[in-house]
Amino acid sequence: MTNRRTFLRNASLLTVGGLVAAGQTGRAALSGSPSVDAKKQLGLQIYSLGQELGKDVPGGLKKVAQMGYTVLELAGYNKEGKIGAVTMADFKKYADDAGLKIVSSHLNPPVREYNEGNLEQIKDFWKLAAEHHAGIGCKYIIQPGQPSTRSTEEVAFVGKVFNEAGKIAQAAGLQFGYHNHDGEFATVVPGGTEPLPRRRGFGRQPEGAKIIYDGMLEATDPSLVVFENDVYWTVMGQKDPVAYMKKYPDRIRLLHIKDVAVLGESGMMNFQKIYETAYANGIKDYFVELEGYAGGTQFEGVKGCADYLKQARFVK
Repeated sequence: MTNRRTFLRNASLLTVGGLVAAGQTGRAALSGSPSVDAKKQLGLQIYSLGQELGKDVPGGLKKVAQMGYTVLELAGYNKEGKIGAVTMADFKKYADDAGLKIVSSHLNPPVREYNEGNLEQIKDFWKLAAEHHAGIGCKYIIQPGQPSTRSTEEVAFVGKVFNEAGKIAQAAGLQFGYHNHDGEFATVVPGGTEPLPRRRGFGRQPEGAKIIYDGMLEATDPSLVVFENDVYWTVMGQKDPVAYMKKYPDRIRLLHIKDVAVLGESGMMNFQKIYETAYANGIKDYFVELEGYAGGTQFEGVKGCADYLKQARFVK
């Protein structure tokens, strides 16, 4: 990751829509005085709080609401129908008590290599998961784990599996989606045994080569599968999230809003352009995600992200 970040800070990508143009981001994009806009819908992926939330889920969710967040995306689902150690019914009650709405959830099938032999196992996982999430009024079930995608054939089969998950989700009144990291922006070829080295993305591509993320979009049915674009990981994959939103306006329907740490502090992400494009595309659901935070507790980091968004003039 260090090499990717070094590259991005020095390469011409720093001038494209997904990255910061000079003078357009950070505190310059904020209003003059901090004030809470009660009309703003701020989403939080609870993974951002790590183990800190598990110490006191009811109290922790109330803190989250007090920061200004209004909607949640869950993480930590297991087949017992729990989010971590808390039943989904109890988690929903705690969220309701705090005034938070559960909109989405991250969860992965128990296998990473997809094939005809385990397709039914994967489908059974999604059937149970869809039942559990429909029971708490969730809207989206999102897979954040990248399956094995070493060739264009594997990418195509993953698309087939995603379509099956989409059918199961729709039958339960839900929408299935996929969340990316940076690995999906590697390139694969027909009959490949591993993704091509990243450096080859800047030269001539072998015949039939395809970016994994593009292949997933092409192999999935738009009526069954949506995509949650993690803007930070897209940038780490040396691609422009704004360009992807413009190219696939009807496929990318959710966003992860993320930075190196607290939003806006790195000066690397052009959140203004990201939000402008998202609003133009009619995207309504986005979730802040903060991974390990060295500047304090996770709650403190998450509050810093909320403060940034509440003050940002470009966030509605």
